[in-house]
Amino acid sequence: MLSLARIRLAIAGAMTFAIPMCLFGQSVKPELKLGIIIGTVIDVNGDPVPNATVELKSFDSGERRTVTTPESGSFEFRDVQPRTPYDITIAAEGFADWNSSRTTLEPGQFKIVTGIQLRIRTEVTQVNVTYDPLQIASEQLKAEEHQRVLGFIPNFYVSYEKNPAPLTAKMKFQLALKVSTDPVTAAGVFGMAGIRQAADSPKYGQGWGAYGKRLGATAADGFSDIMIGGAILPSLLHQDPRYFYQGTGTTSSRIRHAMFSPFVTRSDSGKSMPNYSSLGGNLASAGLSNLYFPRANRGVGLVFGNFAIGTAERIGASLAQEFILGRFTKRGGHMQ
Repeated sequence: MLSLARIRLAIAGAMTFAIPMCLFGQSVKPELKLGIIIGTVIDVNGDPVPNATVELKSFDSGERRTVTTPESGSFEFRDVQPRTPYDITIAAEGFADWNSSRTTLEPGQFKIVTGIQLRIRTEVTQVNVTYDPLQIASEQLKAEEHQRVLGFIPNFYVSYEKNPAPLTAKMKFQLALKVSTDPVTAAGVFGMAGIRQAADSPKYGQGWGAYGKRLGATAADGFSDIMIGGAILPSLLHQDPRYFYQGTGTTSSRIRHAMFSPFVTRSDSGKSMPNYSSLGGNLASAGLSNLYFPRANRGVGLVFGNFAIGTAERIGASLAQEFILGRFTKRGGHMQ
């Protein structure tokens, strides 16, 4: 049998080896090595961005660390906890913020963040615009009063605007007087009187006296038509006396638009309605001619005949506006 002393010695030796093994078993989990994150902040042109603020934020703990980039645009975060998700946000004056995808390092990993490109911040400016229909209509009217075919023939009664503002009654009379008193209009009256003289229409005879009568009749016809159909009736009926240039679409749609313009127009509220102003102006002008035409050219039949001729002339003028005159009309200092 072993002596008591030897038994005690064996127990002490076993305990000597057992205690360190227990302690070792309690600390077997090794300490994870910390990582490093680096990168360079550049703009879309590839130039480094200094003074950018780079923030590293822990998704789990919310811990934040920030650095500011030097002239080289580089940044570095040391001692980054591994296996912990991080977000990187970069902000710089004049640039939109840049955000990384979620980043997680392995123990001891040295990570280079790529794809960092700051874009110029898009400024959002709020502008409060006050729509003044009267001011817009006045400006559009001024532009129309400078419209001339080939730079000298007045073409004031055409709107090339997509959404023209309605004219006031004062503007309608202003436009009618502008056309009536234009020197080119006066020259046209003299020329038309000469053509009527050659055709002996109306039947005033020949000679300077007859030419003077035709000159007065031609001027009266034109003035009454313009004032009644272009100012008086449009003001009373709240209709727009202008031709609205379409300019786009199929040829057939433009032809229909032009041919129906003497019969259909816009109201001052922008709605389509029968063109009582144009038709009434033609009829009134034809009726007034009974007051000064010679007896051979008076009567109900001649009134409606002149009305039909006047309406046909408007259809022809509208077709010319849509397909010919618009190309040679000077608008805003340019031939269109």
